[in-house]
Amino acid sequence: MTATPATEAAEAASGTEESKAEAEAEAARFHTLLTSFEGRPAATAGQGRDAVNEPMIRHWCEAMGDTNPAYTGPDAIAPPTMLQAWTMGGLSGRGDRSSAYDDLLTLLDGAGCTSVVATDCEQEYLRPLRPGDAITFDAVIESVSPRKTTKLGTGHFVTTRMDVRANAELAGTHRFRILKYVPAAKKTTEAKKPAQRPRPVINRDNQGFWDGVREHKLLIQRCTACATLRFPWLPGCNTCGSPDWDTVEASGTGTVFSYVVMHHPPFPAFDPPYAVALVELAEGVRMVSNITGVPYDKVRIGLPVRLEFLRVDEELELPVFRGSEG
Repeated sequence: MTATPATEAAEAASGTEESKAEAEAEAARFHTLLTSFEGRPAATAGQGRDAVNEPMIRHWCEAMGDTNPAYTGPDAIAPPTMLQAWTMGGLSGRGDRSSAYDDLLTLLDGAGCTSVVATDCEQEYLRPLRPGDAITFDAVIESVSPRKTTKLGTGHFVTTRMDVRANAELAGTHRFRILKYVPAAKKTTEAKKPAQRPRPVINRDNQGFWDGVREHKLLIQRCTACATLRFPWLPGCNTCGSPDWDTVEASGTGTVFSYVVMHHPPFPAFDPPYAVALVELAEGVRMVSNITGVPYDKVRIGLPVRLEFLRVDEELELPVFRGSEG
């Protein structure tokens, strides 16, 4: 019997369907193996390296620019978003991670999921943390997702839940999710398009800021109840809580309050090394931006800068700050 093109195509299609079914069955078996780790401990009887303390609270607030009076004084509490900070092991790491979690990651590595990226976290705050509180914690492998395909590659989302206790009382929970994945193959046959800068996320809370940028104005929110200036834009005043505000236009002058030089990893549309600075405006608020006009290795704390608007592409213009070596 002579095979015709039609029969050859049918056989090829049948083989493809069988291969697909086998791959799906293998993926299901592997996911079943992964889910056997759900509910097993990721960390047991962990202890914070330091009790909740005022110096760490102060450093956090200075870094975040948070001047809420609740975080200072004799009745101070720690900022709720510091919840995970009290559990971190520092550069030396910590020895409370369970063998089950290591075994799970090793299993994923063996399946080719050797890359990892943190995707998101969720926190729930049950009671304030105060200086002197002794921190303990336990963590559990909460879930492992079925195989997912993302732009980064194909892999599995692993979620852990940490219960944080202060003086043995449950103070909050911290869910942390990573993607362990096989990197997607880079396409080399298509013509490479010029990379675009990331687009800003514009919503009802910051629409006015970007409207100002289009008019070459750097607008700062001002609370109409207590006159506090704030940046970035927020739906309410973090000093008095008022939702009412207007804007003032920044003069455009400022100084470099802090900065980093980005060398790695490379991001599309950016050419490392380059400087990213926290600029303190003459009005007293701070914003993150690029520094132009000077080489990256000439950026210094205290460097005077002036606002300008950089046309990135046909659709995007951004406020940046030009420094002067003189």
